[in-house]
Amino acid sequence: MTHHRSHTRTHIPSLLGFLGLICLAAGYGCSGGSSPSGKPQTATAAGTAGAEQAVGERLFLETRFAQAFKVFVDNGGNVNDPNAGDAVVDTVETTGLPITPGPFTGLAMNCRACHMVDDALTAPGGGMRTYADFARRSPIPARADGKTHAPRNSPALVNSTLDRPDGVLFHFDAEFNSMEDLVAATFTGRNFGWLPGERTQAIAHLARVVRGDDGAGDLAQQFDGLSYRVLFTGADPAIPDEFRLPPQFRAFVGSGTDQEIFDAVVKVVAAYVNGLLFSQTEDSGALIRSPFDVFLEINGLPQQPNANETPIDYSRRLRTLINAPGFAPQFVAANPNRQDGQFQFHTQTFTFGATELDGLKMFLAEPAAIPASPAELTAGRIGNCLACHAAPNFTDFKLHNTGTTQKEYDDIHGAGQFAGLAIPDLATRNGNYNLYLPATELHPAALEPFREIPILANPAVTDLGVWNIFANPDKPSPQAKIRNILCNNQQPCPVPDATLLDQSIARFKTAGLRDLGHSNPYMHTGQFDTLDDIIGFYRGVSAQARAGTLRNGATELQGMALTAGDAASLVAFLKSLNEDYQ
Repeated sequence: MTHHRSHTRTHIPSLLGFLGLICLAAGYGCSGGSSPSGKPQTATAAGTAGAEQAVGERLFLETRFAQAFKVFVDNGGNVNDPNAGDAVVDTVETTGLPITPGPFTGLAMNCRACHMVDDALTAPGGGMRTYADFARRSPIPARADGKTHAPRNSPALVNSTLDRPDGVLFHFDAEFNSMEDLVAATFTGRNFGWLPGERTQAIAHLARVVRGDDGAGDLAQQFDGLSYRVLFTGADPAIPDEFRLPPQFRAFVGSGTDQEIFDAVVKVVAAYVNGLLFSQTEDSGALIRSPFDVFLEINGLPQQPNANETPIDYSRRLRTLINAPGFAPQFVAANPNRQDGQFQFHTQTFTFGATELDGLKMFLAEPAAIPASPAELTAGRIGNCLACHAAPNFTDFKLHNTGTTQKEYDDIHGAGQFAGLAIPDLATRNGNYNLYLPATELHPAALEPFREIPILANPAVTDLGVWNIFANPDKPSPQAKIRNILCNNQQPCPVPDATLLDQSIARFKTAGLRDLGHSNPYMHTGQFDTLDDIIGFYRGVSAQARAGTLRNGATELQGMALTAGDAASLVAFLKSLNEDYQ
């Protein structure tokens, strides 16, 4: 196993022979005297900073935590033989032909199956990913409920854990209050094959695998060749320093309860995901590897907000600077990070020229007032994109209804049908949990009609996003943060929950826009294949929002004023946010 460290990243070869470029934010270093084993005493006692992310990657790739592997072991399989043979991972689903064989063929579900990096880098129809997959909606293991896909597209994980002013919330519908909550729910949830009501089984199974692991498997050999029992001690002399867990991540696998072992695994995996970041400078944290970032740097433009400056104010300051009469830009014609001057993993040229700058100006342009005026609609060139996608991270981390759910529903059932869909009010919904809300451990038989993939045969099902989570009695953890977002940070919130629930219909988290070239298809439905499709979609829904025909549509959409001729420059700018994630 080889390691290469660049900025705050570690590179480890991928599973099953694919070129490895797995990225984590980790720092290493030990000092001090030696123990009798020859290990530095400080490393043995205090662990190695960043080791939790290195160990977390192995657990992220672990295929034996899935329900299918439990069935395999229950039927006589060896806990150290990962070949459970779950068909869901035999191929990689894409928007075209599937990739066969998949990188986990013959094994079972793991985190990486839906959050890939270079696992299908050279495969036809594959390529690099920023911890996303290639499917419109992610495939899931077959169980008795008949479900074959998750209701949503697999989001990219890089930069997904950035700090945000309203507090961290995860998943498209803000279901999880922390990365630990998300990881725990994933390991015990439907994506790993577990039905609602099987959480206890899932925890016991994961603990059994960790206890029984002997470190001889192919995955273990790519990392450290040690059992989880040894690895989690953090103090065994056989552990390489780079995998020596700090005390707060250690666990006694031999004597620990199922829950204690489960919690230790969750904590380490969460640390791994928290470290998935785009490249940045060590001193200031400025992002550095996209053509856009290089353009800012060579022109002396600010690369991030000042202290106490909001992202939207920073974006407006940037707009003023690039529109100033005396601004004479230097353009980017080559990648300064590579000898050939090009991207390593994107087919486009590494450029930020006049077209990209024109797109940036449109991206940052705002109307005089909302809605945009008739004159502004005629002239175009106003994206109002910064309202939800402020630089430098290009997301406000909030919840908006962009019309994605309505478009998919109306495309299936006919124009205007989503507007007439019967959606219960708060009292009706919470008074009939099983009829309306998502299944949970407390309500395993719930029908979850409003977190489903819409189909022609059943017009009563669709996906309403945060509507499923807000004021849901089975989901207490994220409520305060969701309410704060829905109330636009007013404290105390002057709007009753019943009204806020109506305002939550079809709202989803704002996605970041960096490296979109490695996370298509787009939106939570995966229904858009290209960035041109996205611009065309926004032109349509912004017109619907102004006309009042977009049910609960985001107000910000009414400020968009784009013509068909504006699309090329906007797409060029969005592509300038691509980078080689490595």
